[in-house]
Amino acid sequence: METPPLCSILVHLDGTERAEVRLRLAHRLAARFGSAVTGFFAVSPRVLAVLPPMGGLPPMPMAGGIDADHRAHAAAVFERLLQDHANRSDWHELRGEPVIESFIRRALTCDLMVLGQRNPRDVAGFDVPGDFVEAVMLGSGKPALVVPFSGRVSPTPEKVLVAWRPTRESARALCTALPLLQRAREVHLVACTDDGHDASPMSHLRDYLRLHGVERMKEHEAPQDRNVGEALLSLAERTGAGLLVMGAYGHSRARELVLGGATRTVLASATVPVWMAH
Repeated sequence: METPPLCSILVHLDGTERAEVRLRLAHRLAARFGSAVTGFFAVSPRVLAVLPPMGGLPPMPMAGGIDADHRAHAAAVFERLLQDHANRSDWHELRGEPVIESFIRRALTCDLMVLGQRNPRDVAGFDVPGDFVEAVMLGSGKPALVVPFSGRVSPTPEKVLVAWRPTRESARALCTALPLLQRAREVHLVACTDDGHDASPMSHLRDYLRLHGVERMKEHEAPQDRNVGEALLSLAERTGAGLLVMGAYGHSRARELVLGGATRTVLASATVPVWMAH
């Protein structure tokens, strides 16, 4: 059966060293699937505190410029990898527009976003909104490959862990990740529950994957730990998985992102790439 197309990959670029890992991974995926790659440099302008002419009032924040060094770093990475890969590639950048809203608009016409896990120790990433990954996933509805801030990554992991729940988010993540599942040597399945949801029979999942050419599957017991996110990351480590596929759960309430416990834990602590969809 046909698998979902992977024709357009949108990569978030910033001033961090890990931006090169994300872009290189996107190019390697593009070479395998015949995709076009867009590198999108998207950071917030620096905020300058300007004192009012008279005392008694707090400083008034004003937007400064984009960090020139961060842009130069991202542009150099883009140009260098452009020479190394024959994929169709485009550069796009923001010039003061709202970061999250602009990235979401561009993501609506891509097949996959490649995003970076936030590294709290890398100050070069502090000009990216702290909730960037969560916000663009929930706002665009597009699948995202979230790259951890350390470790090696592969465009075709030999072992993949699928965390299954009977929800549309989990189903969308599974469907969009099929191109990688079909190429994996082992696909590990675990039915997990969170926030009171029950797991559906795994036989349905196995039958669906077999219809799409996925044969080498191994089922694991559902996590008993109350912290499902930590249990999933532990299982990924034990199985040697190079990719975790799962739904992204959450919603926006009065400009505040409210994420499910497992989603929040995995986004913060994953040490392997995570394929997520909302």
